[in-house]
Amino acid sequence: MKKLMMICALLFAVVTFANAQQGGGQGRGGMMMKPEDRVKQLDEKLKLSDDQKTKLTVVFTEQADAMKKMREEAQGGDRDAMREKMMKMRTDNDTKVNAVLTEDQKKLYKTWQDEQRAEMQKRMQERQGGGANN
Repeated sequence: MKKLMMICALLFAVVTFANAQQGGGQGRGGMMMKPEDRVKQLDEKLKLSDDQKTKLTVVFTEQADAMKKMREEAQGGDRDAMREKMMKMRTDNDTKVNAVLTEDQKKLYKTWQDEQRAEMQKRMQERQGGGANN
């Protein structure tokens, strides 16, 4: 019975770890979200009009396609060059998103982005701190 419980626990741990490695936590607002989900998330924060939703879906779809292509091209390549391209793409994307938003929505969007960055930095620090102790 003990062996069966150990095997079940080990299997559960492996599945959980594999899910985490494959991006099982996509719902946090990361780049892995589908364009429609990103628009839905922004709609909850910014109260978008139907026209804005349509335009932003196009923007996020284009970005997702470009990111996929960039990842495929960069397989085993220069990570610094890829990071530079992604940063430029993110800046361009923010410009496109802001062009669709009203002034009030732009302020809310900026605040939300700052909160997301702070949360990401916190998670990164926790990972670095947790990894050093183990």
